[in-house]
Amino acid sequence: MTIDTLFRQLWQQYLEVTPSAKPIQQLLGQGDPIINDHIALRTYALPDIGLEDLGRHFVQLGFEYAGDYQFGVKKLRARHLQHPDPSIPKVFISELKVNELSATAQRIIGQLYQQVKVGFMGSVSHLYSGRPWSVSYHDYLTLLNESEYAAWVAAFGYRANHFTVNVNLLDGFYDLIQVNQALVNAGFKLNHSGGEIKGSELAMLEQSSTLADHVAVSFSDQQAIIPSCFYEFALRYPDASGQLYQGFVEASADKIFDSTNAL
Repeated sequence: MTIDTLFRQLWQQYLEVTPSAKPIQQLLGQGDPIINDHIALRTYALPDIGLEDLGRHFVQLGFEYAGDYQFGVKKLRARHLQHPDPSIPKVFISELKVNELSATAQRIIGQLYQQVKVGFMGSVSHLYSGRPWSVSYHDYLTLLNESEYAAWVAAFGYRANHFTVNVNLLDGFYDLIQVNQALVNAGFKLNHSGGEIKGSELAMLEQSSTLADHVAVSFSDQQAIIPSCFYEFALRYPDASGQLYQGFVEASADKIFDSTNAL
């Protein structure tokens, strides 16, 4: 599978649960293509479906690991990959440290994991295959009470959690203030966790995001409307060498995770 094909498949699957994405593209692109800064994927830190198991497919396509991040309160570890070709979007993959959760949460996630076929993540197509397990709404709510991230992965499985507009290459908009105002004026709701704009020019990265769309999800015991995926916006600044900073800022990323919060 080529890089273009993989990102196209991830994008099409993302659109299925993110109805706001196309209107946002039309609003910001004004008829021109939107350039993507990065995508993000979520998973559990378990054998065969861990961070590096997902990342392996991108490494095989020429990506390289370029940053490591820790989110202590959320019990997450993350790494990002980037391609030698700077025009190719970066990939941010995170995993939940399941062994740090309560016994109840570990039991629920263990039951989901038992439903995953051996060697599941050996196929690149499983990066956009959705949920490889059956889960009840009751168990979703139980996980949600402890970890929004755990509940989201249980409900949505494998897909791009968000795509990100590269504001540096966005015609007609010069900063995130303009982008955010255009979104608010059009009726889109933004994530205010940690401030409407996370990061700064000093940190060499500013980010903002919408709140996740809400979609109907079929659980084993009922259907429910829950937060799905969101759209992010990133503006990068030059580092000491004069090149645009290509990494991520832990404090900002921590708040971007909140875009899918249900409580």
